[in-house]
Order: sequence, then structure tokens, then C-alpha cells
Amino acid sequence: MDPRTSLDPRYSDPKAAPLSWSDAAARLAAAEVYWLTTVRPDGRPHVTPLIAVWSEDALHFCTGPDERKARNLAENTSVVLTTGSAALGEGLDLVVEGEAARVTDEHVLRGLAEAYVEKYGPEWRFEVRDGAFVGDGGTALVFAVAPRTAFGFAKGEPFGQTRWRFRGEEEQA
Repeated sequence: MDPRTSLDPRYSDPKAAPLSWSDAAARLAAAEVYWLTTVRPDGRPHVTPLIAVWSEDALHFCTGPDERKARNLAENTSVVLTTGSAALGEGLDLVVEGEAARVTDEHVLRGLAEAYVEKYGPEWRFEVRDGAFVGDGGTALVFAVAPRTAFGFAKGEPFGQTRWRFRGEEEQA
């Protein structure tokens, strides 16, 4: 994955430099909590915290088929995933925009199930059955979000806003 990287001078200290995508991807992989924004059928946003794993250049999350986010994704696959720090003067906030694609390949799902246990512990163990995760809470659909555009907001000294564009994403105003 080799995105176009740029630093937005409007929101960056003159001493700031763009962050590398490899550093951002490592931070996405290490984060424990993410916020998922989906769009309800009536156009209103829906935001919820969740856990996720980074694998094969995408964030992966799961949800029950009857949960609000799954119902939203059935109508509109555009999502935003965010993670970062609640501190104002330090840390890095990351925003990933993309399309949530359902993962049903059982080989891929088994690898993701192992990644959940490795990252979050044995209480997040899933079996793979019929193209989904199955656990104590029932069936969970799995989605992958490969970044289309991502932003990194460095807080502290120097502050800066890096943008990464993937797969020929058009310039945005």
C-alpha cells in the first residue's frame, strides 16, 4: 500500500512534516478502541465504539446481523473509523474513510478470529461457521474497511494534519 501523502499547511505547524503511512498503519494495528460511523437509512449518522483488527491493509470489525450498524451497512457501505487519544496537547488521532465490505471467506475469517484472540485475549474467541463469526453472543458478520482516504492529526509540538489518498482518490477541496 503506497498512498499519496500530503501535509495540509492550513492545519499544521511550519515545523511539522507529514507522517508516514507505515507509522499510521502500525498505530491503527495497535489501537484498542475505534469509533465507527455509519449512515442510517434516513441519512442520519450513527456512531458506536467497537474493537477491530488490522490485517491485509484493512481494519476488520464484527457486528451482529440485527445491530443498527449492520442494518445501516445493508443500505450504505460508506463508513468512517476513528481512533486516537482524548488528550488535546499530545498524541495522534487517525481517521479512516472507506467502504465496509463483508468478509465471508472461511480461511480469511479463521485468520481474523486468531487475530482477535491475539490482540484482545481469549474472551474474544470466535468459531467460524457459514461465512461469519460465532461466539457467546451469537453470530457476528465481519467487515473489512480498506482506507480510501485517511487523516492523521498530530497533537502537541509540532501539530500537523497528514492526508493519505489510496487507489487514485480524487483531490478534495
